[in-house]
Formats: sequence, structure tokens, C-alpha cells
Amino acid sequence: MDGAAEEPVGASVRQILIALGEPLVEVLVAPRGLEAEVRDVVIQDPDDVPDPRPGDLVLVIGARGRAALPAVRAAGSRGAVAVAVKMAETDHADLLREAAVDAGVALLAVRPEVRWEQLEALARGVVSSARVTAEAEAGEVAGDLFSLAQTIAALTGGIVSIEDTANRVLAYSRSSDEVDELRRLSILGRQGPEPYMAMLREWGIYQRLRSGEDVVRIDERPELGIRRRIAVGIHAGAQPLGAIWVQESTQPLTEQAERALVGAARVTALRLIRHRNEPTASLRFRENLLAGLLDGRMDAESVAGQIGADPAKPAAVVVFALRAGDTAADRSELELRRAEMTGLISVHAAAYRRSALVTPLGTRTYVLLPDLPAVPDLSTGAAQPAVLGLTREIVAAARRHIGASVQAAVGSSVRWLGEVSESRQEADRVLDAMARDLDTDVATLADVRAEVLISETLALLAEHQRVRDPRLTAILAHDAEQGSQLARSLLAYLDAFGDVRGAARELHVHPNTLRYRVRRAAEVGGLDLDDPKQRLFAQLQLRLPQHR
Repeated sequence: MDGAAEEPVGASVRQILIALGEPLVEVLVAPRGLEAEVRDVVIQDPDDVPDPRPGDLVLVIGARGRAALPAVRAAGSRGAVAVAVKMAETDHADLLREAAVDAGVALLAVRPEVRWEQLEALARGVVSSARVTAEAEAGEVAGDLFSLAQTIAALTGGIVSIEDTANRVLAYSRSSDEVDELRRLSILGRQGPEPYMAMLREWGIYQRLRSGEDVVRIDERPELGIRRRIAVGIHAGAQPLGAIWVQESTQPLTEQAERALVGAARVTALRLIRHRNEPTASLRFRENLLAGLLDGRMDAESVAGQIGADPAKPAAVVVFALRAGDTAADRSELELRRAEMTGLISVHAAAYRRSALVTPLGTRTYVLLPDLPAVPDLSTGAAQPAVLGLTREIVAAARRHIGASVQAAVGSSVRWLGEVSESRQEADRVLDAMARDLDTDVATLADVRAEVLISETLALLAEHQRVRDPRLTAILAHDAEQGSQLARSLLAYLDAFGDVRGAARELHVHPNTLRYRVRRAAEVGGLDLDDPKQRLFAQLQLRLPQHR
């Protein structure tokens, strides 16, 4: 592998026009067609040396009409896909069109009142959303924010805007109906009518949108040219992410509009979180390095060369996951917590080792710590104290800073980078056991070896019904039918090595009650408790989670 990053995926000129369209831009000419791919959005000031790259959409600021001709020609000569220029009807559109055709670049006419920063943000959003869509697993991301806005518009029968917490428009639906002044100014990146905005604040509309997911109704204000609206806040748990506004058009909103809006807010929350946490090309490249190393697709020397590590030095893998009982209220909050957890882990790991790699795989986040110092007892497979200390620090920081309950398993240090898959497998085994039956935050195999072995044995037993003892099944069936606690009492007795008084104290019952239950369990199941093999298997099977 030569280490070159893949060319980024972008959005076609057609996608950008469909998403933005009126009232922002219109295409005057597209000599390479509307399917040409835009990979980035850049700003070109006439006073700067032109530096567009192939695949760019160039926003020409500070120049109109004939003055924009050099920027259009320079963009085309350097491989840019499209150029956006502000122009009115008298701004030499024919000259610009001719220059764009000669340069082989699409020419987009931007309305004079549009704010460049608003257009840049929206265009970048389209390109970024298209990239996320192309790279996501099938079924995970269905389109971008603009197509989502269009879907919401179809379900509600209104005209939709999706905004962030600063009331900046992130995406909007297309509409052939007349839009009111508030929507028009919002899309153009300008402040809405101040009297109306003041009323929204006075009525507590913004506060209500930030505080919950109830749909808020806002009456029309004909004197201000403002039509009726409904809106809903977008949240990840208690954290507000923005709001969806639906303006009533010439037809009333649909009967299902409010219900649809609640569902739309939940879907949009997931989309915003993924968009916010989309890794850069360089970060995604580093994540893929670790994933490839852990599953054997990449060799240690290649990875070491990419991250500047010594493959001959010891290394270790640590795996983190949110506890199964994490209190995240919904899927969007859970994804946000996982993203925050991964970010926090990355910061700590980079501070510990510049060459550290971090990547989320499924619900877990893996950390590779290369270039570890050689220690005398490395042959024992123990985790190094410094790695354990770092792991405990990360878990504590996650609880303190993001309110997340995290478990972490530390794989043993291995002699060189080529053996890290062994460290990863060990860490996974420990975390599997922790998730099933261990109430601890950080562990190594040396700490919980017996628990891991028992947990893995129980997992095998749970998967294979044919190795279950029907005599114990009979005891469990009796308990379910009679409401008795024979199985629980028998397990406590076996765990206490037959110490009736000790087991009775654990169960908070009289010793004679326990003796009766144990005797009765043996009768119901037909067990011979004098047989050590029967006692051993009874103790195992009764420890299955569904039997306890």
C-alpha cells in the first residue's frame, strides 16, 4: 500500500442545483454536463492568486460581470468543475457564459442579495452529505439533509427548513408555492423581521424547541407577511441540535403533519450527529490502518511505516465500550455518546503516544498503543502498568466530562506489532465477560481469568441446548410453576461448598429452610448431590443468566 489517500467522493452539479436552486443560484451553462462531480467548495478573491483544484466549486467574491472573467477562466484552466458569480440582469451574463463555455466550467449565477458565507455553508453541506451517503453502509444513511427536508415537506404538506441551534439554515425543501418573508430571508442568510423574531422570543418558542420534542404551533402574522408554522426541536437526549420549521403553503398541512414532524426530528438527529462526526480523509485513513491491522488485511511493517512507529517494539490493544446499561434515552443520544467517547479516547491516546491509532468498530472503540518500552516480565503477557493507568484515566474522564459509563479491557502487551491481533482477541474476551457478568470498569485477563473462562464456558453452554442437563431444567420448570426458589437455593448451597449456614445468610433465610429447599430440589430433579460431577454441572448450568 502506497499510503495515498483515496480521491474524496463529492456531489454532482445537478445535486447542488436540486438542493440549493431558487432562491440562491441558477445554472447559466454547464459545458461538461450536470453530472460533473464537485469535491470541494473554495472561495476565490480577485486580489488573490487563483489556486482552484480539479473538482472544485469556486465562489468568486468581490467581482461581478466583466471583472469576474479572469476568475472564470483561471478556474476552468485549473480543472474546477463550476464557478459561482453574483450577477444581476445587467452584469454581462453573455460574456461570462461565453468565457465559461471556452473554459469548460459550469457557470452558476448567484442572486446579489445572497450572503457568500451562507451559500458556502449550504454548498459544503450538500457535498459533505453526498460523501457520507456514498461511504455509509447500505441502509444506514438514506440521502442527505436536503432530500430529507424534501421528504418532510411531502409528509407534512408544507415548506421545510432545517436549522442548527444558532438558527442558521442547514437545508430546505424546494417549493413552487410562494414563500413568506421569514423563510426567504432565512435562506438568504439574513435575519428575519425583528418584530416577529422578538415575538418568538417573547412567546418562549425557542425555549420550547430546545427543551423537548413536542410540536410547537405558531400562528400566522399577516401584517408581517408571516404564514402559519409548526416546528419541532431536534435533540440527542437532552442536548439540542437544532429545529425543523414547516411553513404552511397555499394548502393546509396534512392531518399527520405533527406526528410526521416528531419522527422526522429523530431521524434528523441521527443525520446531524453522523455529519458532525464524519472523519476527515486523513483520520479515516488512520482508522482504516488499525482496522486492517487488527483483522489481518495489513502487515505490521506497512502500518508502522504510515504512523512512524517501530514494528519491533512491544505493543498493546485496549478496547472500550459503553456499559450495556448506559442511560442514553434514544439511539441518537447513544451515537452521540459513542462519538464523544471515541473523541475523548483519541485525545488521551495521542497524548500518551503520538503514533497511537484509534478506530470505532461496531459498538466498540479500539486503541493501538505501539512503541511501548520493553519490560522484564513481558513474556508473562501482563499489561504494562502505564497502559493500565492510561485506561483508568480515560474511563474516569468519560464519566466526569461526558457523563458516560464506560468499560475497558486491556490486552496483554505483545513482543512486536505483528502480534497485536493476539492482544486484541484477549481484550475482546475480557470485555465480553465484563459485559455479561462483571461489574468492573477496567480489567485485564490476569485480573479476571477465572471469570472470563467461566463466562466463555457459560456462553458455549447457552448456545448448545443438547449439553443441558434435563434434571436441572425440571427444577427450573418447577420454580416457574410453583413460584418457589429451589434453583436459586441450590446454587447458593453449591457455591458455599455445602456450608448451609453461610448460604442461608446469603439468602436471608433460616438454615432449616435452606436444607429443605436443597433436599426438595434434589427430589424434583432426581439429582444425586453426593456425586461431584453432578454437583459441578449443576453449578455451571444454574449460573446461566436466564436461570439465575
